[in-house]
Amino acid sequence: MAAVRRWSEGMSSDNIKGLVLAISSSLFIGASFIVKKKGLKKAGASGVRAGVGGYSYLLEPLWWFGMITMVVGEIANFAAYAFAPAILVTPLGALSIIISAVLAHIILREKLHTFGILGCALCVVGSTTIVLHAPQERQIESVTEVWDLATEPGFLFYTALVLTAVFTLIFHFVPQYGQTHIMVYIGVCSLVGSISVMSVKALGIALKLTFSGMNQLLYPQTWAFTLVVASCVITQMNYLNKVMVTHC
Repeated sequence: MAAVRRWSEGMSSDNIKGLVLAISSSLFIGASFIVKKKGLKKAGASGVRAGVGGYSYLLEPLWWFGMITMVVGEIANFAAYAFAPAILVTPLGALSIIISAVLAHIILREKLHTFGILGCALCVVGSTTIVLHAPQERQIESVTEVWDLATEPGFLFYTALVLTAVFTLIFHFVPQYGQTHIMVYIGVCSLVGSISVMSVKALGIALKLTFSGMNQLLYPQTWAFTLVVASCVITQMNYLNKVMVTHC
């Protein structure tokens, strides 16, 4: 309790806003998985399943309702990155896993086994530990500062490794093992997500500074980050639909 009290006392108003937005985001996103899953099942019963390349779910209103719910959650998540450091916001995304697991057990009648319960508990412990010990975020005065950090050799090397792994999964492992091994699709989503976190944070800072009077839309770096965010979101959405239909 003492650690929690010291942590709350050291929280800035922006961090509190980010914390509330991140928790709200997890609620919306966690619920959206369940609604989208029901929509995908319904669409798959009357068309080509998403897991084998079908897009009949685009005509299913239930899927679109889940999609809208997810968009609301992602907007809240995006706003959270603008106010709070990524190390504070990102771990709270694990809450969406717990919400999805509980709702799947109640609504979809999917049994939550012992290991599932243990996994949810570990998510709570891990997220809480990281959030309580999150360091203070450095002040960013321009989106070009984020660009300078993103173009440092270390991060460029990491990005190259991630992209190589993603393309290897998509063009080699997905055709052969996507239908039978859940980690192939999840691997694509997770790897792309590690890049999108940085881009979302950068774009959130750019918009926050713009609304405060320092226009960042004039910088090409802002639009470069926007393009990366859009590409990552589309890729993750595509393979997330595949994994929900094929393996869930």
